[in-house]
Amino acid sequence: MTAKSMMPYVQGNSAIRAMFEEGARLAAKYGKENVYDFSLGNPSVPAPEEVGQAIMDILDEEESLFIHGYNQSNSGYEDVRTIVAEHLNKLHGTSFTAENIVMTVGAASGLNVAIKTLVDPGEEILAFAPYFVEYGNYAANHGAVLKAVPADTDTFQPNLEVMEEMIGPKTRAVIINSPNNPTGVVYSKQTIQAMAKILKEKQQEFGTDIYIISDEPYRELAYDGVEVPYVTRYYDNTVVGYSWSKSLSLPGERIGYLVFPSEMADFENAIQAANIANRVLGYVNAPTLIQRVAARCIECTTDIDVYDKNRKALYNGLVDAGYECIYPEGAFYLFVKSPIDDDVEFVAKAKEHNILIVPGKSFACPGYVRIAYCVSYDTIVRSIPAFKELMDEIRG
Repeated sequence: MTAKSMMPYVQGNSAIRAMFEEGARLAAKYGKENVYDFSLGNPSVPAPEEVGQAIMDILDEEESLFIHGYNQSNSGYEDVRTIVAEHLNKLHGTSFTAENIVMTVGAASGLNVAIKTLVDPGEEILAFAPYFVEYGNYAANHGAVLKAVPADTDTFQPNLEVMEEMIGPKTRAVIINSPNNPTGVVYSKQTIQAMAKILKEKQQEFGTDIYIISDEPYRELAYDGVEVPYVTRYYDNTVVGYSWSKSLSLPGERIGYLVFPSEMADFENAIQAANIANRVLGYVNAPTLIQRVAARCIECTTDIDVYDKNRKALYNGLVDAGYECIYPEGAFYLFVKSPIDDDVEFVAKAKEHNILIVPGKSFACPGYVRIAYCVSYDTIVRSIPAFKELMDEIRG
């Protein structure tokens, strides 16, 4: 019999994945070109050529046992972690070494490792709505309680006044995600500084450590010269989770890392605990071949001009059709206000026009829908008339 503890997960199975599967069904029925699937944040830009070349070079140049064996440290290869640390120092003026880096099985495992390391069962984690649907599951995995800070729907910057009111003696972490999934908003330097000030004051008030867990798989996907602040520069008790899933279009390879700054509280124990968490959660160490690929491709990125072109075309097309949406500064999502109160009902109506989108309710922000524009430009162009027909139908 299936464990009772898993049944809430089964019943609340990700709306994103369910919609993606529905896309395959509709494509088989109506033809792929007649279905506009904006459900899943699956990169549409190919990985850089350097990735494939790096794989072949590594297999030719390095010993098989070294490439495919266990790492000596659960944190990952020391030389890879050194390369990651030096790259971050070059970009952000930090002073990390290999000791500050833990290689992870993508960002999802990284967040689970961070929570397992820092948060005890019964303690609380705050997350700013709208937030990635799985955060609640990650907290529940470790017996923590996730509390949603309601959205500021004017700007979709973190609602710091409400956050301050919600922080209590059981608050152990705040998860942030910038560039944000699902809004595409980049949290400003002023926002991060103000957040850090509040958290420092609350640490003093309660005599506790409160951590920022910064989830950053979209860091390189920022447009128009927008700066994405590096949070460790503003708040010592920060753990950064990163993934190459988007920046190198490698979501299936599951490779990323955590950064634990030396300045954070109880650093030595935290690093050791993260290594143990990597092991007891079943990851053991990050995939070894892809660690080495990431190190060789550390300066590479995908062509985000493709996403930028999609962003502008879809945003302009939807606004012209009468939809309301904040202009995204990063990632590859639009967060659009539902033309009817019930976003789930609107998603159902959109499906009747072969448009597949995800309700904002899945991101703790009802009344909106997420549209992932990491699709072909042709799909964007062909979808606009369908979106217009949908709006005309709603307006009657």
